[in-house]
Amino acid sequence: MMAQAKQVYQIYPVPQEQRAGVGQAAFTVQVTIVAEQGIDDVTVARARQVLSDHGLASTVSTRPTTRGSSLLLGINGSQGEADRRVTAMRLDRGLFSLKKYDRHILSLTADKAGAAQVVILGENTDAVFCGLASLEQMLDGGHTGMPCVTIHDWADVQHRGIVEGYYGVPYSAEVTKDLFRFMARYKMNAYMYGAKSDEYHSRYWSEPYPVSITPEQRRIGYLSQDMMRDITAVAHACKVNFIWAIHPGQAFADPGNPGVIDQVMAKFESMYGLGVRQFGVFVDDVGVPSDPAVMRLCADNLTTLQRRVDARWNTPGASPADTVKPLCYVPQLYAYGWVSLDRGQQFYESLRSTPGKVNVFITGRNVWSVPNNHDLGLVQSWLGREVGWWWNYLCNDNDVTKLFVGDMYTNFRDETHIINTDRLPAMLRGTNTVLVNPMQQGELSKVGLFSVADCTWNTGAFNNDRSWEASIGAMLSPRYAQAFRTVAPHLRYYDNDALECYVTNYWRSVERGRPAPGTLIDLLTGVHTACLELKAMKTSLVESDRLFYEDLRPWLLRLEAMTAEAVRLLRGETPPAVDYDNNPDFQFEILGGMGEHITLATRTAQPSATVLTPLIARLRH
Repeated sequence: MMAQAKQVYQIYPVPQEQRAGVGQAAFTVQVTIVAEQGIDDVTVARARQVLSDHGLASTVSTRPTTRGSSLLLGINGSQGEADRRVTAMRLDRGLFSLKKYDRHILSLTADKAGAAQVVILGENTDAVFCGLASLEQMLDGGHTGMPCVTIHDWADVQHRGIVEGYYGVPYSAEVTKDLFRFMARYKMNAYMYGAKSDEYHSRYWSEPYPVSITPEQRRIGYLSQDMMRDITAVAHACKVNFIWAIHPGQAFADPGNPGVIDQVMAKFESMYGLGVRQFGVFVDDVGVPSDPAVMRLCADNLTTLQRRVDARWNTPGASPADTVKPLCYVPQLYAYGWVSLDRGQQFYESLRSTPGKVNVFITGRNVWSVPNNHDLGLVQSWLGREVGWWWNYLCNDNDVTKLFVGDMYTNFRDETHIINTDRLPAMLRGTNTVLVNPMQQGELSKVGLFSVADCTWNTGAFNNDRSWEASIGAMLSPRYAQAFRTVAPHLRYYDNDALECYVTNYWRSVERGRPAPGTLIDLLTGVHTACLELKAMKTSLVESDRLFYEDLRPWLLRLEAMTAEAVRLLRGETPPAVDYDNNPDFQFEILGGMGEHITLATRTAQPSATVLTPLIARLRH
């Protein structure tokens, strides 16, 4: 089965295959939902939410209605209502034999009265949940006059999402929950939490989260037990595996600390009580061991820990909601290029004895490598199994004053640590997990996360430019989308290419003795106007808009001031100079370090630094 060139609906991530049906369908105001045995309550609740968000009421029944619209949800081979309907429609089930993930069929047809009839048949309830994300986007265009369609869909990568593992202020609980909802809509399913500057991840790794925190602590990303419990509840509702990671550092392989596994399990027990159902262990950034005994101890402790987790929570008869998924492990040598190939092989072979279900993460040859088959194949050959990819893409903890809100390949160019000619392969081999470590600005990271969701779901159909364009509407209310398109290229530190051309032409006109600033003034005025439009997000009724504005604020306000000053100077005026370095409107706080070395500092946003900033300085002189 191959992806079809023509798409009946614009859905992201791009479905593997859409086949146009005959005619059109319209949803009746009341929709009957039939959920087979095996479809969990979370999936049913999501179905009701999707319908409700589009003005449709729903009831849950054991049988489809004979009048009006129905939404049948089922499991392949179950012999339930949805499964029998797919048989009656003679739909191709070939996708269920593919070695892919979240495989499902979505069919939209019309009955004799034109009422919409939807069937979503998945390999499991999680796959049906993904199908509802497609239905949600189909309904965005309205629930009448909908072209009939059959969608065969699956993911190329099993675990797709985020690792919050940067050095900096952890995301607020509000941003984290908003990201979960964004992930549900765009079929991302994993969120690994290991914020380096969260003291209860690193410095106080063995201690439970506090019962209460101060407003100051909340402002810089601290979490209380109730906040963590709330976060995990929203993650479960969005079918996002929230993986809480512990960072015991060197203690994990310290022969002088034989009780480390007991300490880790005690913390896991505490986190389990807060709703966590998957755990990670980080021992990154504490030095790479060369002693075989230390490597062996790491492997033995990891094996013991996985067995302890299974014995505690994965006993026979335990309900799926109470079980714990396999451990995720970020080793000391996550970038194998730090050492010789022989030493790299020795290191990863030391982990071969660990349980095969433990997901070991790498960043490739380098810390900032783009996922590629060479690195995956090499480490897989050493480890003896697939590895997870921790992708430091969008991550700006080494470039905290910069934003990466362009398309993926423009971001590669702007992130100086990434080889800017790298491109994603048409198919990744040797991994079932791609998690991106994003910017400290979680809401702004949605630009890049959208394209990562797109390319990890359907790698062969990924189109960089189209994916970026679609991401704007995915992030923002329609009122602000065009303004952000206008502003985004100028939020870059390295500036927009068109602006550079306009500035060059302007100075040439000055050199000829015939200054012609008109086109440059028009461009900068357009950017300035868009900045003013985006400032209204601060008081938007939509929470994600307000959160987005808070992330954007220092860069937006500085760009607003820069464009205003430049336009006035180009017109021959002499406005007061702006103190760009010390204005609190252009500043933000960051946390640095890990463990006992966490510090708080203030930094200044730097948009349009390579062209517009020098233009203003030159006009001043």
